[in-house]
Amino acid sequence: MAEKPKLLCVVGPTACGKTRMGVLLAKRYGGEVVSVDSMQIYRGLPIGTAAPTAEEMEGVPHHMVAVADVRESWSAARFVREADRCIQDILARGRRPVLVGGTGLYLDALVAGRDFAAGSAGGEVRAALQQRLEQEGIEPLLRQLREVDPAAADRIPQGDVKRILRALEVYLETGETITAHNAADRARERKYDPVYLGLAFRDRADMRARINRRVDEMVDHGLLEEARWLLGQDLPRDCTALQAIGYKELGAYLRGEAALGQAVEEVKLRSRQYAKRQLTWLRRNGEIHWIFWDKVLDFDKALQEATEILAVQGLG
Repeated sequence: MAEKPKLLCVVGPTACGKTRMGVLLAKRYGGEVVSVDSMQIYRGLPIGTAAPTAEEMEGVPHHMVAVADVRESWSAARFVREADRCIQDILARGRRPVLVGGTGLYLDALVAGRDFAAGSAGGEVRAALQQRLEQEGIEPLLRQLREVDPAAADRIPQGDVKRILRALEVYLETGETITAHNAADRARERKYDPVYLGLAFRDRADMRARINRRVDEMVDHGLLEEARWLLGQDLPRDCTALQAIGYKELGAYLRGEAALGQAVEEVKLRSRQYAKRQLTWLRRNGEIHWIFWDKVLDFDKALQEATEILAVQGLG
């Protein structure tokens, strides 16, 4: 059996130093970074998405950053397809792909070479489901999903309208439930051989404090102006770029519905909640080698620890 290409994957919750660690590892192992972040793909939003700056990249090529217009809504399938092209190109040039990001679903799909089920938002089936949603509400659609795919109906939160529509769309277009498709997909041998390095704080209080400081820094560097620009683009309400944490919350201030301090505190809260969800997702992956921060991010020490881990994994 042919040896699978090996990928370096730097994971962890928001504000935990993934960007810096990815650059350090890429420089040490002759690599290039592939961002695995569902929001960093959008142009014009470098502050709110914490996209790496040219200075932070330190000359290391970064892929999948600022590649989409804010009016585009990329599906997970499209992201994986485009990111995989980047990985294949990096490998073809004899370089090492270093995947960096906190969007766990996208990373898992990339490593596995996952084939997403058919169905496309904006198609006839999705349009018909959207019309039913507007006319009848979510309950009839949820009842239909329970009839055709009870496992999906139990798994998907009742308030997650997007995923309910997606599950029905897949069934109506293909005749196969999304549960069956995903089970078959998981059973396939994965495409790449990943080595996961996870960054996290030993003390959750330190993580929360760092997130709070980073939000303050984002505001100081122009997050409010970035939010004003994005919200002035007259985008559809369900546009993906609008879902990035920071813009909706600051929008309340821009519309006069909240004080600035109140809006900023809401951004901090949502960011902390997101970090908690990221950690919950990542802890299901028993292959992650965790590197824990104390109050200060010591990258020299972390890089040495990472190098020792990678040597054991066959990366000299």
